[in-house]
Amino acid sequence: MINLKKLLIGAGVLASLALQGAGASEVTLRLHQFLPQTSSVPAMAITPWIEKVEKESGGRIKVQHFPLMQAGGTPSQLFDQARDGVVDIIWTALGYTPGRFPRSEVFELPFMANKDAEKSSLAFHEYVTTYAMEEFKDVKLLAAHVNGPGVLHTKTPVRTLDDLKGMRVRGASRIVNITLEQLGAVPVGMPAPAVSEALSKGVITATSLQWEVVPALRIQQMVKNHTITAGDRGLYTGTFAFVMNKGTYEKLPADLKKVIDNNSGANVAALFGKAMNEGDKRGIDAVKKEGNTIITLDAAETAQWQRATSRVRAMWYQEVGKRGINGDKLAAEADALIAKRSK
Repeated sequence: MINLKKLLIGAGVLASLALQGAGASEVTLRLHQFLPQTSSVPAMAITPWIEKVEKESGGRIKVQHFPLMQAGGTPSQLFDQARDGVVDIIWTALGYTPGRFPRSEVFELPFMANKDAEKSSLAFHEYVTTYAMEEFKDVKLLAAHVNGPGVLHTKTPVRTLDDLKGMRVRGASRIVNITLEQLGAVPVGMPAPAVSEALSKGVITATSLQWEVVPALRIQQMVKNHTITAGDRGLYTGTFAFVMNKGTYEKLPADLKKVIDNNSGANVAALFGKAMNEGDKRGIDAVKKEGNTIITLDAAETAQWQRATSRVRAMWYQEVGKRGINGDKLAAEADALIAKRSK
């Protein structure tokens, strides 16, 4: 005769084990980054990425998004937070940790990247996966990308190199600071979230930033002049990485690893680059709506800026050469990839 009590207990144990098994294949990933959630990249790249991953995992992957450094720390600590497992995924500007990504820095050299962020992001991702992966060996690289062309946003108009001399300008990275110095400005390094306060307090009188981040930081309300260069190569660009903690990735079951793999690589780099392009359009619209002045240097003046910054490459070659890196060769490879993607 069947013992009903034992049967019910056994069924309960099996049900409990089944639930535990289901729970073991579900994961919540913490994603941390430094901009407001409404900014272009968080809104048009990170959020769509999250939604796609959650959908393709059948809801078994959940992503908690912490914008504006809400999980603690500073922007310069983001990469280490992913490496050390403080969070699971981060998006950050590589320039926030000067000297840490010397091979990747090549894309930040003046007049290197195409002004189309999607094209240059595809070139940068290919470059990183071919020539700079050792800089990401401690994390799972999801995508590498760049922003749009660097723009000078100034309280007084900058139409010539003379106008820039002695001006205190926020620099986005080590290479950008060197570039500004060669142009005659006084560079002041700081992350993007600190720019608004620095402008309002007079710590700086101008900032280098891509158009994309202007509305989020209300730059168009703090300065009235915006200077861009002629041609299809920008004054500078910034480099970014979207990375995941290695241990978190390795612990995922095979099918969930595949979801992450399917949402990594060139397509994701293009997604971020496209978000940058769309953000640049929004930034330009915000500036125009404010009635500000957009100054486009003519070809002759742009050529002067190119000559003024030509030493930056040579200085960079010398610096990275001391670390056993052939900067000349890497710059040639980067140039070739940008030309290929710019067609």
